[in-house]
This record gives sequence, C-alpha cells and structure tokens, in this order.
Amino acid sequence: MSRGGQDNDRADGPERRCIATGDVEPKGGLIRFVVGPEGQVVPDLAGKLPGRGIWVSADRKALEKAAGKGLFARAAKGPVTVPEGLPDLIEGMLARRVVELISLARKGGGAVSGYEKVKDWLSKEEARVLIQAEDGSARGKTKLSTPYGGNYIGWLTADELGLAFGREKVIHAALGAGGLTKRVVEEAQRLKGLRVASADAKTAAGAAAGGKGRRKG
Repeated sequence: MSRGGQDNDRADGPERRCIATGDVEPKGGLIRFVVGPEGQVVPDLAGKLPGRGIWVSADRKALEKAAGKGLFARAAKGPVTVPEGLPDLIEGMLARRVVELISLARKGGGAVSGYEKVKDWLSKEEARVLIQAEDGSARGKTKLSTPYGGNYIGWLTADELGLAFGREKVIHAALGAGGLTKRVVEEAQRLKGLRVASADAKTAAGAAAGGKGRRKG
C-alpha cells in the first residue's frame, strides 16, 4: 500500500487493505464488495463487478465488524445498505462456489469420491488434495492421510460433498493435480475463514490450518 493509500501489486500478487482490520493482505484471502446503483452493498466473490472495490478479510469477525460498525459506509463515503446476516450470506455463497468447482473438477476427471477410490489415488500419488466431510466419522477419516506437500479440506459437510459428486452424501474425496484444483483450494480457504474459529485454527495447525503438510484424520 502506498503512502497515498493506493493498492500495490507486489511480486507475490495483488494486495488490498481490509476495512475491518486495517491489514494489507493478498486479495485472494479477502472478499470484494461493490456498491450497487441503489446504494446496496453487493458481494463480488469473482472480483469482476464494475465499480470501486471495498475489501474485507474472509473472516466472520471481520465481516461482522464491517457490517455492524458502519465501515462500508465509511469506505464508500456515503450511505449504503448492508444485507442482513452478511457473514452467513457470504458463507453460503462461498460453500456453493466450492461445491460447484469440485463438481466441475469431477466432470473433467480431476476428482474422485469414496474411500477406496481416494485411497487408490493417494497410494499412486495421483491426489494433491484430500477432502473429508466435517461431519464424517473421525475414526474413518484417520485412515487416510493428506498427500505430502498437498492440501487438506475438512470443513465441507457430507451433504455438500454429495452435491458435488451427484450423490446423497460423500465423506471422502480427492483432487488431482492441475485443472481446477488450485481454485478449489483458494475458495475453500476463504470458506474456512467463515466456518473455522480462529482458536480452532491454531490447535489444528498442521492438520487443517493452512491445509499443508501431512495429516492423519
């Protein structure tokens, strides 16, 4: 961020300032909003809507603060209308986005579901991301490990994963390299900020936090 308040695009990617925390972060970890023609605050998850962007960290507390403290109006320099239940709205939108991306990956042959298929991909080192339903059996989930140097996603429900694979419920899934995998991981990390409490994230370091490394369970 320059001294004049302009956004800097650095070597590691564009950065934006969160209106709630004041922190400058890579924009991939924030939610972009724009103000519509009637003064309504509109979430822009894809970052493609016209207008000046207002950025908030993909974090439930940050969104609650931005909505409850009048920070959107301050950033817009005028009166705005903020949707009711903004954090829940964003969580739902991100969850649908992740599910749709996984579904597209599955249709392109880049994702599998079911314990045996996932285990096979892991054993052949074809999997880059292990996905397990947060409401699945803890005992069953400990039998599979995150690929070395890969990612773990563990905050989708069995119903949501089921939607992605055209089944009623899915507990275990995996994504291969390439394709939509990077986008799934990025969007899932934003969703994590709405679903996983900060305190839990610390105790889950090395497991779900950051999604990196070797994981059991």
